[in-house]
Amino acid sequence: GGIFESIESGPSGPEELAFKFALNTINRNRTLLPNTTLTYDIQRINVFDSFEASRKACEQLSLGVAAIFGPSHSSSANAVQSISNALGVPHIQTRWKHQVSDNRDSYYISLYPDFCSLSRAILDLVHFFRWRTVTVVYDDSTGLIRLQELIKAPSRYNIRLKIRQLAADTKDAKPLLKEMKKAKEFHVIFDCSHEMAAWILKQALSMGMVTEYYASCFKALYPSLHFLLAFVLFFSLRQTEVCVCVCVCVSVSLQCNRHKPWRFGGRFISFIKEASWDGLTGRILFNKTNGLRTDFDLDVISLKENGLEKIGTWDPPRGLNMSENHKSKITNITDSLSNKSLRVSTILEEPYVMFKKSDKPLYGNDRFEGFCVDLLRELSGILGFRYEMRLVEDGKYGAFEESTGQWNGMVRELMDHKADLAVAPLTITYVREKVIDFSYFLAILNILYRKPNGTNPGVFSFLNPLSPDIWMYILLACLGVSCVLFVIARFSPYEWYNPHPCNPDSDVVENNFTLLNSFWFGVGALMRQGSELMPKALSTRIVGGIWWFFTLIIISSYTANLAAFLTVERMESPIDSADDLAKQTKILYGVVEDGATMTFFKKTKISTYDKMWEFMNSRRQSVIVKSVEEGIHRVLTSDYAFLMESTAIEFVTQRNCNLTQIGGLIDSKAYGVGTPMGSPYRDKITIAILQLQEEGKLHMMKEKWWRGNGCPEEESKEASALGVQNIGGIFIVLAAGLVLSVFVAVGEVLYKSKQNAQIEKKYRPITVVQ
Repeated sequence: GGIFESIESGPSGPEELAFKFALNTINRNRTLLPNTTLTYDIQRINVFDSFEASRKACEQLSLGVAAIFGPSHSSSANAVQSISNALGVPHIQTRWKHQVSDNRDSYYISLYPDFCSLSRAILDLVHFFRWRTVTVVYDDSTGLIRLQELIKAPSRYNIRLKIRQLAADTKDAKPLLKEMKKAKEFHVIFDCSHEMAAWILKQALSMGMVTEYYASCFKALYPSLHFLLAFVLFFSLRQTEVCVCVCVCVSVSLQCNRHKPWRFGGRFISFIKEASWDGLTGRILFNKTNGLRTDFDLDVISLKENGLEKIGTWDPPRGLNMSENHKSKITNITDSLSNKSLRVSTILEEPYVMFKKSDKPLYGNDRFEGFCVDLLRELSGILGFRYEMRLVEDGKYGAFEESTGQWNGMVRELMDHKADLAVAPLTITYVREKVIDFSYFLAILNILYRKPNGTNPGVFSFLNPLSPDIWMYILLACLGVSCVLFVIARFSPYEWYNPHPCNPDSDVVENNFTLLNSFWFGVGALMRQGSELMPKALSTRIVGGIWWFFTLIIISSYTANLAAFLTVERMESPIDSADDLAKQTKILYGVVEDGATMTFFKKTKISTYDKMWEFMNSRRQSVIVKSVEEGIHRVLTSDYAFLMESTAIEFVTQRNCNLTQIGGLIDSKAYGVGTPMGSPYRDKITIAILQLQEEGKLHMMKEKWWRGNGCPEEESKEASALGVQNIGGIFIVLAAGLVLSVFVAVGEVLYKSKQNAQIEKKYRPITVVQ
């Protein structure tokens, strides 16, 4: 007997048609059950009407049916199952049934696969495709039970699982699909009926969610397929004992109100549970205790451009078995991108992407040239894809705008799938990595500033080898030594001598070390010229010797440093590092708006860089620039330092000798080719870039676009001739000394003339006139 729910589409549903087809096929093949004809009784009930299902089952049992098929709904099926257990009649089901621990349904047979095995099959697919984030969508509470093996997976595997439920009593899945699309959930497993699966696919197609970026797994088994297994079931029951049981049961009428079970029912259900055969869905084998199906085959079907294609199978003993063709597509980097047309988002920045200079009008990809253009051309040659380059609409790399809660720039285009790739100097950051995927390059953050002008030594640069303090100390030391020498020479009796050696009894003695002579002795020793004054006493000679040693060291040190100070042009820069920038406010500094460098300073926890961001944020309108070109222009035309990646600085300084890199490493950055989150292209792009790196092509492209004409090398200063600007001060000192000596000489003449006049006046002879 068969009990089926009524449907609106017609008198017979697919389950009922499959049931009739199976029995009619057996009756037409007289070799299966010779001299026996199988008859059937079909009853239709309303959905959810368990009382009607019980009444129809009792009517069929009174007719002497050997087994009951259906119904498919759980409440009605449970009512029929209860009657079958009581009267010992096999109950064959095609619906999912939760396994109970007491196994009281001893007359239960299910052609539906065991839910634990189905969960393992889905988990194997997740591992095969290397999904790291999975969303599970179910339509009723039993879905969580059916998927419990998958739900337990995050605790054992590195999988992030998100669970959603479809709205009850509705076929509109668009609100849920919109939420998943907004949340960037690309790997989805649906546990729903086949009718709902069809609705979801149609709605997902209308929302642009049936693309290579989305991977959906539908765990929906079509019911009519299971009922076709009934044909296979009776086709295989060819044992004589079973035939006897079936024949006997025709004449046995069971009554629900008598509670007298069928005496052949236990034997009949045992034969069914012990049987195994190959059916339309693979090997059929039942658990002898609970009647659940333990062996089956699942086909893995993928939606391709030409329609549905079988790409693999799964069965409990062997697990997942993907076709060799599909395995090669997973491992071969060229297949998944071959002949595909990709949309590439980019941004203008030298030397990565630039407009090509040409007298003729250019169109399409021919408009551009640069490092990224060459890189994209090489990737296309390796992976076999076609591409169309487009400039990002808002001219920005991509940053999260807290005011709107939205991303902008190339990142936004990747998130909205307006672009398949972003090939530009796009920096990999933590916040970007959460919404898009990247390949990998390396960059370093540095400071771009004007090269300081060379400063020639001044005319008094001969004083530079010694600091002003040292010059003052030397002068004081010379005065101090002169005074000490004068005092000791006066004190020591050995420094006094008789100016008239011919008259040894003369009481007149003299001392050469007057105060002026002592100072002249010190100056002569300091100038390495000496003097005619010679100390005679041991004490004065000690003073003179110590002073000579002191002047030897001073003059030697001065001479050693004099050459460097007179011949080398000093390159003095007001800043040497990020710390110097942070400690001053005269030199403005900034970054590109909404770039990765700006994000770095905004999110940093390092005190120096945080202080720099506070400065930039407080003067946002005057220091934040819209593009790299604007930043470079400001560096050249004003007192401004520009924070940017070292690779870009290297390119700029190769072409403009007035610019230079200041300081060392500020932060390490990584460039990457951006792809949408979950894109199947990311790994292929990364492998191709590594291939280019190993072949040396990346280095060749960098040399091509970074190497400029080069700045002229600075002339060697090792043997440079000294000019007036180097030692002109010496001539000034000489001239000043000569002029001073003339004035002193004139003064001496005037002074001496005055003295002579006074003497002559005092001793003028007086003439006496008598």
